[in-house]
Formats: sequence, C-alpha cells, structure tokens
Amino acid sequence: MSTTRTFADKPTLTGDLVTLRPVAPEDIAVLADILHDPELRRLTGSFHSTAEAESAQEDPARLLAWYSTRNDQTDRLDLMVVDNATGETVGEVVLNEWDEGSRTCNFRTLLGPAGRGRGLGTEAIRLLIDYAFTHLPLHRIDLEVYAFNPRAQRVYEKVGFVVEGRRREALEYDGERVDAIIMGVLRAEWEAAR
Repeated sequence: MSTTRTFADKPTLTGDLVTLRPVAPEDIAVLADILHDPELRRLTGSFHSTAEAESAQEDPARLLAWYSTRNDQTDRLDLMVVDNATGETVGEVVLNEWDEGSRTCNFRTLLGPAGRGRGLGTEAIRLLIDYAFTHLPLHRIDLEVYAFNPRAQRVYEKVGFVVEGRRREALEYDGERVDAIIMGVLRAEWEAAR
C-alpha cells in the first residue's frame, strides 16, 4: 500500500472512458431513472418477477434520503460512474459491508442502459478495485452475481475476480430458481496481475 486512506475519503478517479466521483445532488434524479430500468431490476435480483420489475415505482423521498447521505458514510464508498464522452452519470460502483477485522468488503455496481456495452463498466470497476487495493486497508473484495447475468460475470473475471462458489437457487425470478455466483479478488492476486 502506498498510502492508507479510509472509507470516509471520497476520491474522484479518472480513466479514459469514465470518471468516478462522489454523489452530487443532480445524480439523484438520474439514478431514479436508472433504477427504474426493468433489465437492471432483474439482473440485480431486486424483484421476483418481470411484472413486478416493470411496474414498481421508486419512492423519490427514499432515494433522496439514501443518496444524500452516501458521502457521509465512513464504512462504505459509493461513487457515481460518469461517461467522459457525454458527461452523463450512467451508474454507480460501491464498496460496502466493510469488515474491519478481516479487512474485507463487498462490491456492487449498477449501470443504466446508457452505460452498457462500451467498456465503461469494465473501466469503472478496474478503477475502483485499483484504488481500493492501493489506498484502502483491504485484503479481499467479494461480490455475488446471478447466473442469468453472464455479461457481468465476464466483466468481473476480466478485472480479476475469481469464481469461488455459488449459492444454489438463491433467487426465484418468474417462477424459476437462479443460482448466485460468489466471486472474489484478493490483494495478492491483484498485485500479481499488475
């Protein structure tokens, strides 16, 4: 580790395709639109049926209350993903579920339709993981991805996550059971890949 910061630090990280930055008030309306995307709702397992994913409405007051406190959190890092070509916020990347004693945390991301299929997610994840292992006292980062989201699994593997196992039939969606694939990356693996 070159320098050690904490999860209370909210950096701005700039890549070729995206910039990751702390949440700004104008992001909340954009995120409300992104969170209404039925595909995103299915892939994240936020709902249990296509009908539910297509019809559910986000509570604007709840979103405002949630996102307006993200920059104040000391046990997690929430950063907006901004497309450098358009200046548009297209999603978020998050390190959460910080376990200080074990030096582990969880990773999650969501990208709306404007952020998909152009390498923005791959670069955003790589920027965050590089920052995390360079500046935060982390040993391990893990995540879960549902088996019906192979596109995300490929991206996670590309940036260094390894499949470690699965939670069988962890989600029911449209009457079918879907496995959750457990993936992780260790500091030593990240260092070896540099």
